[in-house]
Amino acid sequence: MGRAKADTDTRSITAGSDFLQLDVSEAPAGGLADWLAGQLRHAISDGRLPVGSRLPASRVLAADLRVSRGVVTEAYQRLSEDGHVAGRGRAGTVVVAAPLPPAGPPPPAPAPSVSFAGPGLDVFERIRTAPARIDLSPGVPDLAAFPRTAWLRAERSVLAGLTASELGYGPAQGAPALQLAVARWLARNRGVRVEPDDVLVVAGFAQALALLAHVLRADGITEVAVEDPGSLGVRLQLQSWGVDTPPVPVDDAGLCVDALTASGVRAVVLTPAHQFPTGVVLDGERRRELLTWADAGGLVVEDDYDAEHRYDRPPVPALRSMLGDHVCYAGSVSKLLAPALRVGWLVVPRRYRDAFVQAKRNSDLGNPVLAQLVLARLMESGELERHLRLLRRRHRARRDAMIRALRRHLPDATVHGAAAGLHLLVTLPGDPDDLDDLDLAAAALAGGVKVQPLSWHSRRPGRPGLVLGYAARTATEIAEGVATIGELVRARARRPAPAPRG
Repeated sequence: MGRAKADTDTRSITAGSDFLQLDVSEAPAGGLADWLAGQLRHAISDGRLPVGSRLPASRVLAADLRVSRGVVTEAYQRLSEDGHVAGRGRAGTVVVAAPLPPAGPPPPAPAPSVSFAGPGLDVFERIRTAPARIDLSPGVPDLAAFPRTAWLRAERSVLAGLTASELGYGPAQGAPALQLAVARWLARNRGVRVEPDDVLVVAGFAQALALLAHVLRADGITEVAVEDPGSLGVRLQLQSWGVDTPPVPVDDAGLCVDALTASGVRAVVLTPAHQFPTGVVLDGERRRELLTWADAGGLVVEDDYDAEHRYDRPPVPALRSMLGDHVCYAGSVSKLLAPALRVGWLVVPRRYRDAFVQAKRNSDLGNPVLAQLVLARLMESGELERHLRLLRRRHRARRDAMIRALRRHLPDATVHGAAAGLHLLVTLPGDPDDLDDLDLAAAALAGGVKVQPLSWHSRRPGRPGLVLGYAARTATEIAEGVATIGELVRARARRPAPAPRG
């Protein structure tokens, strides 16, 4: 019996399936396999069948639709030949890729209703959830490289040896196993020698700032200086907790300590190993000046941002290793593993230790214990170092891809901070009055590319620029994103100058 005859016969009884609400009556005569393959392909394309989802067994779907099993297997075969699905043995047939968009330039995307001007506390969430084909936001590692196998192996090992009592509330300052692992990690990798009891486990640097604000305000410190340019997120978080954030300029040698001294502020937040967003390293002379400032009663809050991600320069010692108890040191695994873990650590001066532990206890009773124990196992086994070496290779290749793309599409731009980190700062030629980086970032987002404008992170006027993350994107995505930005910059350069006023 021919296929067309068989397909026509199956239509004598109209049937359908709950799966994708498939209705056989919609299929053309003699074309059931074509129709079913098309319906599945469309569902994969529009996201109803995302990558990783499993298709029904061919026998089950054939019974639902009241068609021969051969119709379903042929449709699955066509999708397999296209590369959209693959057989996974007992796991069945699984979606592995979405259909490519039609050839030719994509239709213009509607501009997202997101404003880059006047950013408030919710701006990062609004920008993070705005749709974009290519996300070049800074501060995210290669999340696809997360060591799932090593994490699961460590988790199984931890659970196998865990007693019932250890599933209760843990110490507010952190699980002792992780405190010990972090202390050893800091000694090996950052030159910081501390006792395990000195380590306070926190939910990332954001919580560290919240605890800092609470403790310092109780000590009469209501101002914490910040770098300029410097992280908008840090500034907004401190301000949300009632702490003023006077700016201190940053130049090619790092924070200008003479300006910090002149400000009279008693505390400062620094990113000395790889300054955000410029990428400069706090040099030796500035570190000595900072020691003098700290000896006179100043407190340094060291955000050890991107310290591990270095490519073309030797390691830079942590300030905590030089200034000792004058430093409140903060680190996390957000850039080492994934922000989703929300695990970080603080090492604070002894005079503040009890106050920080009490503030942490009052905040959340402590971080989840299981994740701490798994992370401790990864640190102590050497898996985290192995993962870091893998990340460095991947990130270096993607950084190089971004630099090549910038040379091609933005040859007049200046690239900063390429020796380390997860992002590049790109400053653009011209006057800010002629090229507004807020407007440029908004136009890039409307074109499907997500970036951060330098103006977000600067409080003094300066050259327009963009902060571009590269670690979480492929070389192809990076090239496409930078090409889009280059075209936008050129289009603005071609615009006629505004007519003189008056």
